[in-house]
Amino acid sequence: MPVKIRLQRHGKKGKPFYWIVAADARSKRDGRYLEKIGTYNPNTNPATIDLDVDGAVQWLQNGAQPTDTARAILSYKGALLKNHLAGGVRKGALTEEQAEEKFKAWLEEKEGKVASKEEKLAKAKEDAKAKALEAEKAVNEARVAAAQPEEVVEEETTEEVSAEATESTEETAETATEEKAAE
Repeated sequence: MPVKIRLQRHGKKGKPFYWIVAADARSKRDGRYLEKIGTYNPNTNPATIDLDVDGAVQWLQNGAQPTDTARAILSYKGALLKNHLAGGVRKGALTEEQAEEKFKAWLEEKEGKVASKEEKLAKAKEDAKAKALEAEKAVNEARVAAAQPEEVVEEETTEEVSAEATESTEETAETATEEKAAE
């Protein structure tokens, strides 16, 4: 029975969530499986992967063939490296302790890379939020500045109109006085 390590799709439309399973190659994509090895959630950034590395290595040693995507996930989590190191131990090139130390060193390096990526994403998100806030403040200031000149213009116009009205009443009063004097 040919066994594949592959992804089994779950989740809702547009929001996939995958189980990483060891299944018979002839079974349906979301059908019967032999063992659930882990989960993969591509909706988060970076993607969340929960994998039983030892279980995956056991299946690989028993001849299971991973699909392309499953191979990438197994490589990312170190299952393929651990399988490779186990082959070196079987051949006598490494001892069990040396293989474990190499694997732990690789895991620490990988965790450092992932942590730095998460920090970088968090910083980029904060920067984007700060830029959006600055842009919003600029827009608000522009609105306030645009609203103030209209009020100032209205006040000036009102003052001009009242000054003209005062002048015209004074002129009418003067002409009325002159007309009375002329009579």
